[in-house]
Amino acid sequence: MSAPDLVLVNARVRDPGPTGHTAVAVHGGVITAVGTDAEARAWAGPGTENVDLAGATLTPGLTDAHSHPVWGLEMFTGTDLSGVADLEGLRAALRTAERHEGWVLGFGLDHNAFGGRPVHHELIDDVLDGAPAHLRLYDGHSVLASANALKAAGIEGPRAFAQHSEIVCGPDGRPTGHLVEHAAMDLMTPVLPAQPYAERRARLLGLLAGMAATGLTSAHVMDLGGHDVPGLLGALEEDGDLPLRLRLAPWCMPGATAEELDALVRLQERAGRMWRVGGVKFFMDGTVEGGTAWLEHADCHGQGTAAFWPDPETYSAAVGRLHRAGVGTATHAIGDAAVRHVLDTVEGLGTGGPRHRIEHIETVPDDQLGRFVALGVVASMQPPHTAYTRADHTDEWSRRLGEERAARAWRCRDLRDAGAHLALGSDWPIAHYDARQVLATARAPRGAASARHGLTGLMALEGMTTHAALAAGEETLAGRIAPGFRADLTAFTVDPVEAPADEAGQAPIRLTVAGGRVTYRS
Repeated sequence: MSAPDLVLVNARVRDPGPTGHTAVAVHGGVITAVGTDAEARAWAGPGTENVDLAGATLTPGLTDAHSHPVWGLEMFTGTDLSGVADLEGLRAALRTAERHEGWVLGFGLDHNAFGGRPVHHELIDDVLDGAPAHLRLYDGHSVLASANALKAAGIEGPRAFAQHSEIVCGPDGRPTGHLVEHAAMDLMTPVLPAQPYAERRARLLGLLAGMAATGLTSAHVMDLGGHDVPGLLGALEEDGDLPLRLRLAPWCMPGATAEELDALVRLQERAGRMWRVGGVKFFMDGTVEGGTAWLEHADCHGQGTAAFWPDPETYSAAVGRLHRAGVGTATHAIGDAAVRHVLDTVEGLGTGGPRHRIEHIETVPDDQLGRFVALGVVASMQPPHTAYTRADHTDEWSRRLGEERAARAWRCRDLRDAGAHLALGSDWPIAHYDARQVLATARAPRGAASARHGLTGLMALEGMTTHAALAAGEETLAGRIAPGFRADLTAFTVDPVEAPADEAGQAPIRLTVAGGRVTYRS
């Protein structure tokens, strides 16, 4: 064995279960040996870096299985409105909000802040002093645009779109400023202030470093983030390695032609040292709060009965074409009808081929749980989203669904007990990227999610290690501490499995290693 680049000793090694080992050796970005401190003394060479972890618990490197670190920077621009609890709080925040090239930009606005009122620009126009405003709601699937913002974008009434999107209009036919889903929101993009390249680059590196400080070593990026992103990542790697390993899944939208699908297949060849394109992201619906989740039965406003793809069978055909080309897919499906259709689609593909996964799965009936197991579909869920709901079901998400469907919120434990593979993530910037909080909320769900849906400590850790690796088709390469596996490692000051959830959620990270490099050291 070549002399290791890095040797970690005096650790409690988890694989992710307990091993009894205390030392790990790394060479060329790969784990080369696992054993005891006594054995480790014979591993080191003259160039080896030796790190004493002082009894820290060493786990496989944590993976955020659903994140948007590149595209999310655009969403995460302007005034942070995530702490706004009601309409008066929103108006107060907008009065003093910083201007960006004359615009008021905001993000993280909770639907619950409107107190059940329809989202309308008339609620905010008078406090903006004439400035156009563009406020992203927390779900990332809707915005509130002020009257002057609508005017700047030339939005004067309803329009038809090739995908499920809407310019919400009042009885008079005039836009309310509530733009729902991507095609409607994209109408604002040409007039919004652009983020300079240098700023975008610096913010991305800072974000990834912050993620590494919470123990993250990799992220499944559920977008490409723009056509220039492979070039941006390549340029960053000319100056040094990325703090995180990134696996990017470009979007496939309704109306995609055969040529566009083939182009997505070719994109799978793009890669750098710490990033690669892997898989394709689809949307089968939107969000419950926005009225665009595809439900078996309408929500309390009579909404939610349409799929994101106007003809769901064209979605199935697109997935089939990619499947035959060996490309796995990840589909956003929140409502029960959306989840059912994705499972039906995978069932129609037959056995063998690439792995497919469903993202979010916020409400799913009993009769669908076992299908994840039978079809080998990975469930990818984001426990921190439960913070946007309330245990008494008075929040917008619960009210729209009604008691029966709200009672089956975020069924992480039920899916695991059924035998499904469950990958966990944050969906940053929808929720904070702190990996420790993902683990903590997976064990102790908040809001509408019943405590009985909480995972064990080991299940939660598996969701960000072995199960996340399997979701990416990398179970023989990542997610374990064993010779031959990637040297992606996270050292906790407490045992994230045995410590109480709230303690594990706040415990400092001692060391993060990605690709054999120390990316964070406390």
